[in-house]
Amino acid sequence: MKKAMMTWGGWEGHQPRKGAELFKPILEDAGYEVEVYDTLDIYADQAKMSSYDLIVPIWTQSTITNEQEKGLLTAVKNGTGIAGWHGCMGDSFRNNVEYQFMVGGQWVAHPGNIIDYRVNITKTDDPIVAGLQDFDMHSEQYYMHIDPSNEVLATTTFSGEHAYWIEGTVMPVVWKRQWGKGRVFYTSLGHVVKDFEVTEAREIVRRGMLWATR
Repeated sequence: MKKAMMTWGGWEGHQPRKGAELFKPILEDAGYEVEVYDTLDIYADQAKMSSYDLIVPIWTQSTITNEQEKGLLTAVKNGTGIAGWHGCMGDSFRNNVEYQFMVGGQWVAHPGNIIDYRVNITKTDDPIVAGLQDFDMHSEQYYMHIDPSNEVLATTTFSGEHAYWIEGTVMPVVWKRQWGKGRVFYTSLGHVVKDFEVTEAREIVRRGMLWATR
């Protein structure tokens, strides 16, 4: 049986607890044993961390100690997968650049706040997005600083309506990458749990978690 862990906390606006409550049973239905923590202290337990096949961080902003960050990054480098979404993984620990290096990107803006935008599937043969069509979201359209080594699976294009100077900018929405021996999956979808009522958004996270698992 695969073993996963979730940590939830940080800024309440991203509904971290509800995110854990949504995706924990999805992993359990896939045959995983899932442990959930509302503290980052578990990251510092390197023996415990090495026992997990998947980490799902649901923690926006906040801070992380050097020991906690080291434990998390070491686990991934040694082969534990990590998968997450939106600011719960892509806007965590803003002062920790090695964490951001692992994620492959960092949130910097969402022009217009809650808006309508389209997500375009760009790598249709990848198992995380295979069979999915382009789809629409009504949520935050994340503008991010992105690692060019990411393998991008879906994008969105900014209209320029809310920041004219970025009109036509194509921004990754879903990507995967390596960090040492560990697989990393990320999507900028999922500002609040209601966003995952969009079938494609929820399915992308489900598949991403399964893909990232050791």
